[in-house]
Formats: sequence, C-alpha cells, structure tokens
Amino acid sequence: MIIALIVLVAMTLAGIGVIRSIDTGTLVAGNIGFRQAALATADSGVEAARAWLMNNRALLDGDVRDAGYYSTRQDNLDITGNRTSGGADGVDWGGSDPSQPVKAFHAGDLDSSGNDVYYLIHRLCAVTGNINAPGQSCATTTQLTGGSTQNVANYPEHAFKDKSQIYYRITARANGPKNTVSYVQAIVLI
Repeated sequence: MIIALIVLVAMTLAGIGVIRSIDTGTLVAGNIGFRQAALATADSGVEAARAWLMNNRALLDGDVRDAGYYSTRQDNLDITGNRTSGGADGVDWGGSDPSQPVKAFHAGDLDSSGNDVYYLIHRLCAVTGNINAPGQSCATTTQLTGGSTQNVANYPEHAFKDKSQIYYRITARANGPKNTVSYVQAIVLI
C-alpha cells in the first residue's frame, strides 16, 4: 500500500509537470505570434513612411517634425533608447518620453490586433538644405535619365544627363499587446 501511494504521488507530480510544460509552450507560441504580428505591422509603417516621402518631395530639404521627418541623418541618435538611459539623445515614440528632441509620427492602428505604429524618417545627409549646398554630404546614387551622342558631331552638347537620388532611412516601431515592441528599419532611394 505504501509503494502504491509513493507511485501515485510520483504520477501526480509528473502530471503537474506535463501540464505546466504545455502551458509554457502555449505562452511561448502566443508571444511569438504577437511578435510576428507587430513585425508585420511595423513593415506597414515603413510603407506608410515611404508613401509620405513620395507625396512630399518638395518638403524634403528641411525638417518636418510633425510628420516624423528629419533632413539630417542624426548620427548620435539613440533610436531604441537602450544606449543612454535618461539622456537627451533619444526618440519620443508617441509619448514614451516627451523630453526627447526627436518625435516619431504616429501612423495609427494599421491592423486589427491592437498594434500602434510610429515611424521616423532620416534623410542621409550631413546638414539641412539642398544636396548641393556648401558643406553638404549626402548618401546618393546617380541615375542616367537620358541623352544620346549617337550621330552627333559635338558630343558635349548632347551628353548623357544624370540625376542624383538621395537615400533615406526609415525606422518603424510597432507597440502591441502584452508590451510587444518591434523595430523595422529600411533604407529607401527617392
């Protein structure tokens, strides 16, 4: 009888262990699901920021803080807030720290799972202003836009025309249920 009681206690403890491991597995799977939903929503934030860039090309030489756009790359910016706790070199992601000098734009609830999306756009230039301004240094690429020297006697008058395009860094943050936070960063060429 004593041996049967010991076996019964051991089986009860094993059953409790199995139930706890199943609960933990379910929690982990749920957290992974929340993270993936936040990541997909943050991708939508990158697309919203890219659309803003395409629709506001005339404004890109100066900061548009209300739209989360900055015309310099801000090399010393602490985007996630992990580098300098309490410092003044971070980002206010929708009221997360109103004392910070850089404000992100709230793109809204872009999905039905309760994720809030914010984005920040940086033009990859050293100073504000035109890309040809003195002291300016921008990450650019050159694209040929047309021209031809075929059947022309004077080549310099009909040379290829090129256009400089600037790189922009978009950082999106999604805040989701159960304190889920996902960051997505993309470099785009406009």
